[in-house]
Parts: sequence; structure tokens; C-alpha cells
Amino acid sequence: MGSILVEKYKIFEAELTGTETGNPFKDVEVTADFSNGTEKLTVKGFYKENGKYAVRFMPQTEGTWSYTVHSNDTQLDGAAGEFTCTSAQEGNHGRVCLKKDVLPKKEVNFYETEDEFQFTYEDGTRFQPFGTTCYAWINQSEEVQEQTLKTLAEAPFNKIRMCIFPKFYTYNTTDPERYAFHGNATDGFDLEHFDNVFFENLEKRISQLDDLGIEADIILLHPYDRWGFSKMTKEQDIFYLTYVVRRLSHFKNVWWSLANEYDLMPWKPVQDWETYAKVVMENDPYGHLRSIHNCIPLYDHNRPWITHVSVQRVDVYKTAEMVTDWRNQYRKPVIVDEVGYEGDMDFGWGNLTGEEETRRFWEGCMRGGYLSHGETFVEKGDQIWWSHGGKLYGESVSRIGFLKDILAEVPEDAEPLKLTPENHEANWDSVCLHDGDGFFLYYYGFSRPMYRNYELPEGKKYKLELIDTWNMTVEELPETYEGKIRIRMGARQYMAVRMKEIK
Repeated sequence: MGSILVEKYKIFEAELTGTETGNPFKDVEVTADFSNGTEKLTVKGFYKENGKYAVRFMPQTEGTWSYTVHSNDTQLDGAAGEFTCTSAQEGNHGRVCLKKDVLPKKEVNFYETEDEFQFTYEDGTRFQPFGTTCYAWINQSEEVQEQTLKTLAEAPFNKIRMCIFPKFYTYNTTDPERYAFHGNATDGFDLEHFDNVFFENLEKRISQLDDLGIEADIILLHPYDRWGFSKMTKEQDIFYLTYVVRRLSHFKNVWWSLANEYDLMPWKPVQDWETYAKVVMENDPYGHLRSIHNCIPLYDHNRPWITHVSVQRVDVYKTAEMVTDWRNQYRKPVIVDEVGYEGDMDFGWGNLTGEEETRRFWEGCMRGGYLSHGETFVEKGDQIWWSHGGKLYGESVSRIGFLKDILAEVPEDAEPLKLTPENHEANWDSVCLHDGDGFFLYYYGFSRPMYRNYELPEGKKYKLELIDTWNMTVEELPETYEGKIRIRMGARQYMAVRMKEIK
């Protein structure tokens, strides 16, 4: 038999056979030491069902790896083997990390640069999150899950917020076929035994998302519940979190969100969330991104275990505009994961126009943040994207894709323009990304100026483009510009102006 080959950043799994007596989920501990001769990593295994155990490993270095299993089950203890890690194929960039954690230390400047606010893949490739929300898509029928993946394959999103537990809320009240634990809503749940079939489907979906280049932002706990999962004891929460993280942390495209709207579970005090964060970190050998999401009061995102800010708009009108404040407050990447949804739902957060959803994306991104989309059309049928997945109907999706393409061309070191006494008069009413004097991208949102005056940096010449962010057009102006200029905008909303220095 030839050597087992595993691509870099993919998963090696050793399935082992051990005891079925007692409760192996609780009684049996299994770990494995992986080594390539110079590097060593210990991972924690888990029980599946029917006497089957697994240890998984995500290799981050090419070459031959060997492993040895350690367990209090004599049938498992001492098992060993090896595999060969091959090079990463095109499109496989590893985990998404904080940019400052990937850059060589000598290149890191924690202040006055955008490094502390940006993400990058493990191999150094730039990553800009463009998220969407499908809370309970893995709790739907096989048909709906497949339709969701088909829709995502044609959409611009590279991150999805999704729950493990089902969601009970308006327009979403049905029971799923399976749950993380054995049991059902009628007879109750066995909170000491996990359902392997459920987890195998979850793993399949995470892997399929990875194939599409989409990060799975896994929401571990949430309050929208009629099955009792949100009311588990602290000990039960720890048992559940330990298992989930041990089982899923080997997928490179996993992020951890401790909770959606943590503050709607007031029976879980802050100190419990701090404990849960520790549990996640202790059982994730790779250090995937971690955060926690609010309804009204923000969690203290200054906490060292939080890698990035995941927030909901804090007011009817204060939405993406708050990115500036949150960047200054926390000095971490800011993702407005709930900025409001395009749709026609009766709730105020779920009946935005496509124009407003798009505007909020532009506004947040121009301020140096990132956003997640959602869609809530109740008149389109029983499947609502925000919760169920299925199909998308809104007008913002293609515009978000257009924005994604525009931002891909923005210099990586570009930053939001800071107002000064010298530039305040010309820029107080707009947002702008710039990289010094070489590049400017202005956005005017729902304003509709007939023209704008600019004073370009002295001694430099520029090419200008008018960008209609709604109609998704880019018009290159024929002239070369320098000094004090006036650009006709046509009194249209949702316009942007891009300026590039002519070298």
C-alpha cells in the first residue's frame, strides 16, 4: 500500500475502533501527537458512534507526518501511522487569519496602518469578507440545503453565518429532521449523546462551502430556541462546546462565533462566556478566528480572546456609519454581521430596499470595515434566505458583487481618509479610501451632487472614473486632471469617484 497523501491545509483522519461500553462521549479521552521530525502538534480526538473514534489533523507543512494515539481506552492507546502532506493546490490558501499574525514580525506596525484591521489567508493571500446570513440552512431538508449551495455558487459571498442548533422564530417554526443530540422535540433530548448522522451532514456542508471558497462562521449558541438548547447548564454547554470544537476545528474554513445575540440569554453571565471562550481555544489547536455577537449591548471586544468585532447595528439609523467608532474603540477588524436585511418583512431590520442594503455595504467598507448581507422576502414563499437558505431574490446581491470587484482593485494599504483642518472643507460630507496621494476612492451614498470640486495633490496628475454603484457602471473620464478641478456628477445617488495617479 502506498503512502496516504493529504493536501496541505486539508484534513487527515484516522478512524479507530474502541469501546462502546458506558458513555464514550464522556468516559473516553483520546489524543494524538503528530510530528514531521521538527514540528509537533497534539490534537484531541472524539467519539462518533458504534465504537468508532476519530483523530483529525490539518497539516500546515509539507512532508511526511507520523502520529501516535494516547487514550485511557486500551483498544485505542498506542495506535500509530503516517501520511504525506502534499503542496496546496490552486485556490487553497489555508485558514483566514488576522493579517498582523501572518506578516513577518519585522513588517508589523500595530498602529497607524491598516494591518490591525485586515484579514489574510494563512499563505499571505488577501482576504476581504463579504458575508451573508443563513442561520438554519443545515436544519432544512436535503433539497433546500442543496439549493442553498447552488445559490451560493453563483453569489459573491465568501463567508456565511450559520447555526448548529435549529432556530425557532417568526417564519421559522418547524422541527428539523435531526439535531446535534439524539432525541426529538416530543420525547426530549439526550444531552450526553451526540448524533453522528447530524454531524456528518454538518461536516459535509462545511466541506462543500470550502470548495466554494466560503468561510463557515459557526454560531455555537443562540437564544431562538424552543427545544431547550439555549437553557443547557454551564456544564452541558462545556460538554457540547468541547465536542463541537474537537470535531470541527480541523476544517480550515471554520470561524467560531460563541453566540448570536448573547445578551438575549441573560441567564448566561459574562463570566460564563469567558469560560466558553477558553474551552474553544483549548480544544482548537489551530487558533481559528473567534468572536461573539450582540443584540443591543456590545460585548467587550477588547477581550484578548476576541480576534475581530462581530456586531449588529445599534440603532435604527446608526448602521454601517458606526464602523469608524468601533475601529477606534477596539483596534481590531470590524464586521457588521447584522447591518439589516433586504426584504419585505414586518420587522424594521428586515425590510430594507436593495438600494439601502447596497449603500450600507459601501458605507461600511469605505470606513475600513466589512459587512454581512441578509435577505428576508416573506412574499416569495416559505423559504426565507436569512434563516432557511434556498434562493435569493433581492437586488443587492449583484451590487455587492460589483463592490467586491471594485475593492479588490483598491491598494492593500489604503485606509479611510482622516479629516484634518487642511482637508476638512472638501471632505467632511463624504467617505474616502486612499493610499496617500496615489489612489483615492470617494463615495457619496444617498447624496446626489450635480458636481464636486477637488483639489488634487500638488505636482501630480490623475485619471478619474465615475462609478455608478447601483447601475454597476464605470465611466473613465477622457481628460487628465491636476490641481483644482470640478467633476460633473449628474445629480445621481450612489455615485463614487475613483482617482489614480499617472506615474
